[in-house]
Amino acid sequence: MSDLHIRRAALSDIDTVLRFWREAAEGTSISDDHDGVARLIRRDPEALLLAERDGVLAGTVIAGFDGWRCSAYRLAVHPDHRRQGIATALLEAAEQRFAALGGRRVDAMVLEVNERAHLTWGAAGYHREDHWRRWVKPLSTD
Repeated sequence: MSDLHIRRAALSDIDTVLRFWREAAEGTSISDDHDGVARLIRRDPEALLLAERDGVLAGTVIAGFDGWRCSAYRLAVHPDHRRQGIATALLEAAEQRFAALGGRRVDAMVLEVNERAHLTWGAAGYHREDHWRRWVKPLSTD
């Protein structure tokens, strides 16, 4: 992995990240637009981690910490770069960030239907908690 570089995203990366997610990520989020990602980067400039190989975006993870919980979102690796340790490297970087901030446990959002992701998260030491369910309410109808 010596040719893999992990860095935090900048505002100038937003359009590239959005295109990447359309190709590499499963599902979409209400925040998958320029304004949503810009808010994330402005609020927590170290949360969106990018993995690059030879200057090309190969993977992402959002490592969000609100002072209470460590949350991992948008772990995605480009199909051409899968099974090369990029997800592992991104999760290690996220976990290092969380530990430095005093985090105690990571909660990861993983789609139920994304069985390949279940294997990835499981291999990294994560487990599913069936006694919790996510409840959501959109704040706008746009």
